[in-house]
Amino acid sequence: MKRGVIALMIGGAALVGSGFLHQHVLHLHGYKFGHRSEPMIHAKSEFTFTVHAPMAQAFPLFGPQGERLWAGPHWDPQFVYPKLAQDIEGAVFNIRHGHHDAIWVNTAFDAKAGHAAYAYVIEGKLATRIDVRLTPVSPQTTSVRVMYERTALDPSAEEEIGEMAQADATMGPEWEKAIAEYLGKHESGAPHVPTL
Repeated sequence: MKRGVIALMIGGAALVGSGFLHQHVLHLHGYKFGHRSEPMIHAKSEFTFTVHAPMAQAFPLFGPQGERLWAGPHWDPQFVYPKLAQDIEGAVFNIRHGHHDAIWVNTAFDAKAGHAAYAYVIEGKLATRIDVRLTPVSPQTTSVRVMYERTALDPSAEEEIGEMAQADATMGPEWEKAIAEYLGKHESGAPHVPTL
């Protein structure tokens, strides 16, 4: 398992795009990783979608275990902490991203506030922060806003990060459909989140 240091993301930038796509790109002047001191790309994008379920039922679907229920077989978190996999703040788990391993940390998991957040690093490639905010729209409908921030840790990753930011911003319909399909198959109430 690779180890990485979670980098503190630096916010603020120029707005690019329109509508639900809010992609910010900035160069981090003076940023240094390893022996490099050149600026690296930092991209921010977000999307919103609707879950047709109460917030109390929707929120568990955004934990690493809860996401297993709808995200498909490629989402397979391997928990380091807690050993008995649970969706809790402070959980640490490993995810395979293509040919790379990433260490993820759940930095917020507050069901009452409808807030989940994550940070992960692919060593020598990129650092990512993900922020998920749920807001009740009606007793049976929840709005979800997902924000991604990605920072290159090597110039070779900059083009890929730009492409990832564009792809991130289009994920709303896919997530909405996958969650709707899961909920349609399990109309009996709150999701049963697996424990491993």
